[in-house]
Amino acid sequence: MIDKVEAAAHPGGVLIFRPPFTSQNTMSDQGVKSASTESAILPTYARAPVAFERGDGCWLTATDGSRYLDFGGGIAVCCLGHGHPHLVNALTEQAQKLWHVSNLFQIPQAERLARRLVENTFADYVFFTNSGAEALEGAIKTARKYHAANGHPERFHLITFEGAFHGRTLATIAAGGNPKYIEGFDQAPWGDLEAVKALIGPQTAGILVEPIQGEGGVRLPPPGFLRGLRDLCDQHGLLLVMDEVQSGVGRTGKFFAHEIYGVTPDIMSIAKGIGGGFPLGAFLATKEAGKGMVVGTHGTTYGGNPLATACGNAVLDVILEDGFLDRVAHTGILIKQRLAQLQDAHPKVIAEVRGEGLFIGVRLHTPNAEFAVAARAEHMLVIPALDNVVRLLPPLIIGETEIDEAISRLDRACGRVEQALAASEKTTS
Repeated sequence: MIDKVEAAAHPGGVLIFRPPFTSQNTMSDQGVKSASTESAILPTYARAPVAFERGDGCWLTATDGSRYLDFGGGIAVCCLGHGHPHLVNALTEQAQKLWHVSNLFQIPQAERLARRLVENTFADYVFFTNSGAEALEGAIKTARKYHAANGHPERFHLITFEGAFHGRTLATIAAGGNPKYIEGFDQAPWGDLEAVKALIGPQTAGILVEPIQGEGGVRLPPPGFLRGLRDLCDQHGLLLVMDEVQSGVGRTGKFFAHEIYGVTPDIMSIAKGIGGGFPLGAFLATKEAGKGMVVGTHGTTYGGNPLATACGNAVLDVILEDGFLDRVAHTGILIKQRLAQLQDAHPKVIAEVRGEGLFIGVRLHTPNAEFAVAARAEHMLVIPALDNVVRLLPPLIIGETEIDEAISRLDRACGRVEQALAASEKTTS
């Protein structure tokens, strides 16, 4: 049977694990606490009872020597897998030269990365951050500053969507719909253009949207939805702000997911994959959208430092290589085909396969938290999301051998869930 306590989940889809802590030391003879029966980390995470010490490509090695197939990728962060030689070399080389300087000075690595992002996207400007939440904060601020610069500071509301996730700062929690912090954000149902139209008013500054909802369950936009949002922004003088923190940097088989739908934002936030595992984020904007962000309006201590942006450049060396994104798109099709076969074999477990490229969601009939535990028992990592979905977010470098192994392990995980379901039905009958 699957451990029901271990498989419990909160509404955001994050597994709640409560492994027992063991004490190695209590108090020394001098009365100084050398170790505790509890972790010294603030208990805001409920961690699975496994720790990793090494990574190689699509694999992680735990402290007990066991190996896990990583289809979580640090939640879409490790886009080139673990220990990619080009990324390791770039990090090592830069670390031997210079880690950090203030943004009071020019940073050639950041200038190069910004130029490459501009040349390969809609944007004219880039501002580097340390995380996706900071990138979203900057994007929201840029949208509001735009209207203030145009003489309309009252236009500060952003329309967002149910099921969205934009971060854990107060502003980004509000953008995700937390009623305690909702001031300045108006929320519409996902995919409902008429509801968006009804929310537009004299205080509206723009629309903030994930082109594909990640934490919301890898939910794709309905046909014409993103185009409709773009048209509404153009009609009402609003800015279209896209959150591509999870869907960007090649994850969908395009550099950024909005390219699939032929819709261009005015402002975009990115993070996760852009650093390949090193903390790095950014928000991008057109010259017009960024007009309010002048000298002194924004800043950061660590954002865009030489070490982070050297890693970002190394990621782009690989992602923008001819044929790389086409291979990601093709690989995504292969995996979804195999998952469809798995769905046919386990119809009581798998309800739907969705996604683009290697941004894949599997909606389940049985609790997604229990399935994640079953997959981990087969030494495979998947990530729960809303809508009873588990996300498959493997490194973009995944090959056929890893795909075969993943399908085999998911097949066995389905078998575990079916056994637990049968045992439960037998108990209640």
